[in-house]
Amino acid sequence: MELNQVTVPLDDYAASVAFYRLLGLRQIVDSPPDYARFECPGGATFSVHRTGFPGGRGTVAYFECVDLDAEVTRLKSAGVEILSGPRDEDWLWREARLLDPAGNEICLYRAGEARRFPPWRIETA
Repeated sequence: MELNQVTVPLDDYAASVAFYRLLGLRQIVDSPPDYARFECPGGATFSVHRTGFPGGRGTVAYFECVDLDAEVTRLKSAGVEILSGPRDEDWLWREARLLDPAGNEICLYRAGEARRFPPWRIETA
């Protein structure tokens, strides 16, 4: 598993996008007023989403798995409750969601190139 995506809630789309651009992140997905994704140096990605989208719990940590289905099977057999998935999503990721012991949302997923290079990626200078 590799941590390479974190999503935090937003209240003001324009203000959030401007702030993370100011920090030096490169915006790669623009879906106002609900969602924006940024690429960090080195390839990790960071997103902002309107509160309540997609999971409604606030910050979400994303761990990409080479074999998502096998990982979910392993976790289930260890007694971990899987909230949803694995399932194919419209944004070209296969995802499963669970909560850590403190109630923080965790998304296990497989996206491959669709994480950094989705068909709707915007080109920036």
